[in-house]
Amino acid sequence: MQSTPAHTKTDKVQAKVDLCSGVMPVWVRHLAESRSQSEQAVTQMLRAFSDINPHINRAERQAQQITQALSQADGGITHLTKACERELAPVLADPTLPAGAAQAIQNALGLVCAAVEALEEIAKPFSHETQMVAEQVERMYIAFQFQDRISQMMALLESDITRMHDTLVDVQQTAPALGEWLAHLESQYAMKEQHQNHGDEKSQGSDAAGDGETTFF
Repeated sequence: MQSTPAHTKTDKVQAKVDLCSGVMPVWVRHLAESRSQSEQAVTQMLRAFSDINPHINRAERQAQQITQALSQADGGITHLTKACERELAPVLADPTLPAGAAQAIQNALGLVCAAVEALEEIAKPFSHETQMVAEQVERMYIAFQFQDRISQMMALLESDITRMHDTLVDVQQTAPALGEWLAHLESQYAMKEQHQNHGDEKSQGSDAAGDGETTFF
């Protein structure tokens, strides 16, 4: 059996060393990006929870006020003015009713109408607070989706690390060229941050300066 020349073995070892030294910095940048996205997502969730509490409290108070206002008889508070006008119409139509009394009744109806309009205004800020709550919940929902992104990044790195391990343990296998390995890794990316971090540190810094915010989907 013919032995493998010593210089050939040395070349293979050196090729694998070169491969590791070229690929591992890319892994480090991906891991750093994963950690950064986790920190950003947690910060967004904490801020959203902090922002949503005052809106929830106000919405609860206003809901109680509206419930009390709408619990009136005769079809609810919004129909109170019409109910009063209907009940007082026969009285106002009585020709024997003194003019002063008729005016007093009209004034009372005006006060009732104003009170009803004021109560109806309560519903407007309540609607606004409800909208604010929905927006904060949406923020939290988006922030929680970072877990799926991190899972995708980690799964790809795990696969590539396994591939590297298999290459290193097989001493008879010729190591792929660095460019070939990185091209195979990049072909599996699904997010723009992965493509950005695939480049060197200089280009990564340039990309970060142009896009300082991570978008969660």
